[in-house]
Amino acid sequence: MRGRTRQWLLMLAAGGLLAFAHASVAASLQLAIITAPGAPRLKLDRNTLRNVYLKKIFVDDRGQRLTPVNLPSGTPLRGAFARAILRMDDNQLQDYWDKQYFQGVSPPYVLASPDAVVQFVAKTPGAIGYVAACQVNASVRVVMTLALPTRPGDQPPACPGRRAAP
Repeated sequence: MRGRTRQWLLMLAAGGLLAFAHASVAASLQLAIITAPGAPRLKLDRNTLRNVYLKKIFVDDRGQRLTPVNLPSGTPLRGAFARAILRMDDNQLQDYWDKQYFQGVSPPYVLASPDAVVQFVAKTPGAIGYVAACQVNASVRVVMTLALPTRPGDQPPACPGRRAAP
């Protein structure tokens, strides 16, 4: 009996460690910031990226106009991006863009899906977007990757049969 109890406790402990490791992996999302292969040329960090998306930076170092693009409001990836990079929730962003609109500044374009973001960015000089790292393909250049925390209940992006670009 003693041997079985010990074996059972070891199996229970191993199962707990596996569950903890799975929860740690699921607790963050790898986000890829993408541009077309040849442009723009910016030294990107979180603060610069924030300023591009809030339309405080309009051009890159060579004068190329920047066009940030978003996923639709309410999508988990956009929410994680807004919290981590813009440091705003949906209501704060709405207030920000309401004020900017009266200054003649429009918010970033909204595209319907990660595939649409990748296609638009690949074909548009100066475009910059974000998708889950597993949704990147060879038509775009990854200029930055970020590990973003997710909230309980967030669904991971669908990436069947795709692998992240190196």
